[in-house]
Amino acid sequence: MQAAMDRLGSFISRRRRFVLGAWIVLLVVSLPFFAMQTKHLTAGGFEVPGSQSTFVADSIKQFPGVESEKLVFVFNNKAQDKAALDAAITKAVDGTKGVDGVAVVDQNVQAARAASDQPIVLMALKVTGSADTTADAAAEIRKNAGILDGGDAAVPIHLVGQQALWAGMQDLSKKDLESAEFIGFPIVFIVLLLIFGSVAAALLPLSLGFVAVAVTGAVVFFLSQALQMSIFVTNIASMLGIGVAVDYSLFVLSRYREEIRRGASEDEARQTAMRTSGLAVAFSGVTVIIALAGLFLINSKTMHSMAIGAIVVVAIAILAAVTLLPALIKTLGHRAYEPGKVIGKVVAKLSRPPREGVDPFWTRWTNRLMDRPVLYATAATVLMLVIAIPALSLKWGTGATAQLPSNFETAQGIQLAAQAAGPGAGGPVQVVADFGDKRVDSAQVDQFAAAIQKLPGVAQDGVAKPVVSRDGHLVLLEVTSANPPESDQTFALVQTIRGAGGPSSALTGATVNVGGAAAQDHDFTDLISGSLWKVALFVMIFSYLVLLVLMRSVILPLKAVVMNLLSVGAAYGVLVVVFQYGWIDSLINFDHLGYVNSLTPPLILAIVFGLSMDYEVFLLSRIKERYNETGDNRAAVAGGLSDSAKTISSAAIIMVLVFLIFAAAGLPQVKEIGVGLAVAIFLDATVVRLILVPSTMELMGKWNWWLPKSLDRILPDVDFESSGPKAPPAEPTEPALAAR
Repeated sequence: MQAAMDRLGSFISRRRRFVLGAWIVLLVVSLPFFAMQTKHLTAGGFEVPGSQSTFVADSIKQFPGVESEKLVFVFNNKAQDKAALDAAITKAVDGTKGVDGVAVVDQNVQAARAASDQPIVLMALKVTGSADTTADAAAEIRKNAGILDGGDAAVPIHLVGQQALWAGMQDLSKKDLESAEFIGFPIVFIVLLLIFGSVAAALLPLSLGFVAVAVTGAVVFFLSQALQMSIFVTNIASMLGIGVAVDYSLFVLSRYREEIRRGASEDEARQTAMRTSGLAVAFSGVTVIIALAGLFLINSKTMHSMAIGAIVVVAIAILAAVTLLPALIKTLGHRAYEPGKVIGKVVAKLSRPPREGVDPFWTRWTNRLMDRPVLYATAATVLMLVIAIPALSLKWGTGATAQLPSNFETAQGIQLAAQAAGPGAGGPVQVVADFGDKRVDSAQVDQFAAAIQKLPGVAQDGVAKPVVSRDGHLVLLEVTSANPPESDQTFALVQTIRGAGGPSSALTGATVNVGGAAAQDHDFTDLISGSLWKVALFVMIFSYLVLLVLMRSVILPLKAVVMNLLSVGAAYGVLVVVFQYGWIDSLINFDHLGYVNSLTPPLILAIVFGLSMDYEVFLLSRIKERYNETGDNRAAVAGGLSDSAKTISSAAIIMVLVFLIFAAAGLPQVKEIGVGLAVAIFLDATVVRLILVPSTMELMGKWNWWLPKSLDRILPDVDFESSGPKAPPAEPTEPALAAR
C-alpha cells in the first residue's frame, strides 16, 4: 500500500500542473451547479413502505373527489380591505400556474373573494399529486407567489398543509446553510492560523474544505435529477464536508511539517507524509464511508439520500487530500511549513516553550495516566456512562411544526388557519376500511363512524361523510382531530382507531388502515427506531474488521468499538437533556421539542463511529509505529500519544467548532445533529483518546498486539505509519498487568 502511495506521490510531483489544472476545471464546472444544488431537493421522502399510512396514501386515488394531501392559502385580512384581499388572491392564484400536482378551484376562489369581511380567509387548492409531489409543489408556489417576501403586504399570504410545512423548512434550511458556511469558514481559518502560524498553510485545509463542499453540491444537483434527495442533504454534506476535509488535510500537512522539522527535504517530507498520514487518511475515510453505508439498512428515502450526500462528500475529501493537497504543498514550497513573519510571531508568543530538563506535556500526561491506569480508566468510563444515562429515556419524534420559529410565516399561517378552521383541520386522520372481495357494508360503516365520533380528541362533527371507492370494496372516513396533526393527542387518536378493541370492532370482515399526517409521522418514527439496531450492528462489525486489518490486533479493535459506543451513548444523553428535557433552554434561548428527532440517532451513530475511527487510526498507528521500533508497550503508547495528541486535538477542535456553528444556525433537526456530533467528537478526542486509550493500553500490555497465528498468515500487512525499519514484537506470554 505504501508503494502505491509512493507512486501516486511521484506522479503528482511530476504532473503537479496537470493535477492542479484538473481540480481547477472540476471546481469551475461545479460552481454553477453547486449554486443550484437545492433546486430539485424534496421535502418529502417520509413514507414507510408496507405501513398503514402508506396504504391509505396509495388508496386515496381510488376515491372520487378525495385528496391525499391538503394545501390551503391563508390570507391575513386583518384590515378587511376588499381591494387588498382581491390583489392577494390574484397573486396567490398566479403563483400556482405551471405547478404540477395542484389546481385552482374557481368556486373556492369566488368564496374567498366574497369573504372580505372576515379577518382570516381560507382558499383550498385541489391537490392531485402524491405527498412528495405536493411538497415540491408547495415549495414552488411559495417562490412564485412571493410568500416569503409578503410579510409587509396589506394582506399577507400564507400556505399551509402538512407538505407546506416541509416546504417552509426547505426555505429555512437554505438560509441556515448559507449562514453556517458564511460564519464557519472564517472561524476555521482563524483556528488554522493559530495552529500553523502561516496564512498559506492555514489556507490549504480551508481550500480543500471549500472544494469538497462545492463539488459535492454539484454532484447532489445531478443526483437529485434521478433520485429523491432530501432537503437536509445539503446541511449534512456541508457540515461533514468542511469537517473531514479540513481534518484530513490537517493530518497530512502536520506530518509533512513534522518531517521538515526533523531535517527532511521538501520532497522527502512530502513522500513520508503521503505514505504514512496520506494512507491513513484513505483508510480512515473508507471507514467513515462504510459506517455511513449502514444507513442504507433503514428503508427510508430520506435516510438513503442523506447517506449518499455524506458518502459523496467524504469520498471527495479523501481524493482531494491525497491528490490536490500534495500538489498545493509542492506549489507553495517553504511557505507551507515556515511561519509567517507577523502571524508566526503572534503564535510563538502564545505558545509556551518547553522548559529545559522537563519532559513535554504529553509525555508527562501519559506517564501520569499509565502510573495509575485502573483509576483513570475507571473514572473516564464512569464519566461517559453518567453522561449517557439520560439516553435510556430517549423519546423519538418526527414533525415540522415544532421546528419552525414562531415568527416564521408558515408558523403564523398555521396559527391563523387553526383559528379559522380548528387546529386539526390541516391534517385530518384518514381511515380506510378494506372489505376485500365484498361490497362495503353501509350499516357497519355508519356504526363505525358513530363510534369514532365518540372518541376523545375528535372535533365536533369531526367525522366526514364516508366515501366509497370506485370498485365499491373500500370506504374512506376523514376524521378531524380537536388537536394539531402532530400532537401526541392526535396520535393517541390514531392508536385508538388502529387498536383491536377500538371502533374497528364495529366492522366485521374488513381491515382498517389509518393514515394521514399523524399516522405517517409515527410510522416513520417506528421505522427508524426499529432499524437502529441493524445500523449499530453493521457499523460495529465493519469497524472492527477494518481495524483488525489495519492494526493486526484482535484486542485493539474490540476496545475501539466499545469506546465508540460510549461516545455515541454520551451524545444521545446530551441530546435528551437539551432537546427532550429542555434543561438549558434559558441558556441557549431555545424551546425544547420534548423529543429527539427520529433522523438524528442513526445519523449520529454512523457519523460518530466513522469519525472516531479517524482519530483511532491516527493515534494507534503512531503508537504501533513506536511499538514496531521498540517492542516496548509503555514507551510506544507514550511516544505515539506525544506524536499525535496535538494534531488530533487541533483536528477535533476544528470539527467541534464546525458542528457547533451549524447547530447555532440551524433548524432543530440540524441543531440536534450539530450538538450530538460536537459532544461526541469532543468527548472522543479528550476523555477517550487522551485518557481511556492510553490507560487501557497500559492495562493490556503486550496483549494489545495479540493476533492468532492463523489470522496473522491471512491478514495483509498494512503498516502505513512505519516509515522506518520494523522490529517484530515479541509474543505476549503473561497477563496484561504482569506485562508492565
